[in-house]
Amino acid sequence: MARLEYAQNALIDIRRLIDFLIESDDIAASETFEIIDDGIQILKRHPNIGRLTSLVNKRELIISRSRTGYIALYEFNQLTGVVAILAIKHQREQSNN
Repeated sequence: MARLEYAQNALIDIRRLIDFLIESDDIAASETFEIIDDGIQILKRHPNIGRLTSLVNKRELIISRSRTGYIALYEFNQLTGVVAILAIKHQREQSNN
């Protein structure tokens, strides 16, 4: 089973996404955190499930939520068994990656 690690930017992204929702709906913020976390936990058992990106050795995991969702950018090091979560964005956000 792979081990998950979060880059500082990914932790900042999660905080930003949750803070945005807290302003309008505490329950939605809590549910969103759980949905994102549940999605990322899948990577422990299936680290290659995400689609390949144009970035070298990077994958994107789509985490659905209603009509939209979130995208987790990550990389998997097969030698160490580590899945590094690099960024998490809402699907409607413009990507700088």
